[in-house]
Amino acid sequence: MIKGNKLILRTIKESDVKELHELSNDISARGDFFPVGLSSEIGFQNLYKENGFWGDNMGAMVICNMNQEIVGEIAYFKGVRYDTGYEIGYRIFKDEDKGKGYCTEALKLMTAYLFELKNIQRLEVCFDKGNIGSLKVAEKCGYKYEGTKRNGVFIKGKYCDLEIYSIIRDEVYTLNSVMK
Repeated sequence: MIKGNKLILRTIKESDVKELHELSNDISARGDFFPVGLSSEIGFQNLYKENGFWGDNMGAMVICNMNQEIVGEIAYFKGVRYDTGYEIGYRIFKDEDKGKGYCTEALKLMTAYLFELKNIQRLEVCFDKGNIGSLKVAEKCGYKYEGTKRNGVFIKGKYCDLEIYSIIRDEVYTLNSVMK
């Protein structure tokens, strides 16, 4: 568990799986920028049973408020197997929890944690060109613009450009400095 000022990041527990599946499958809460693919409950449970959503090349944590209620998720994964780092994805599930700084703090904590845990040189976040919220989160966390992946993702019936932002080891902060 990683405790921040306004949130707690923790690995996913078996008791979270049903709630997390329901939150993940709520298309109405996906907003304009998140893909609409659904997962079956059995498939989701099997993925959890495989490794608890945590392994060498991927890991997912829930973002909880200080009352231990799940408000979002954050994950790291290999976009391409030969990358020298990972991509990080994040989201807040419900509108009432958005705009409270959860993603910014979660990304700072996950960034610092991964640089302390892994022998990597870089991390990146990718988001739809129109996603101003993710742009602000990336910039507040020290990520820098690298480029645009044209037609990089298919969301809600259309191809969208992805903005790519990254941070490298020499630019990063320590986990202890973020947790204060």
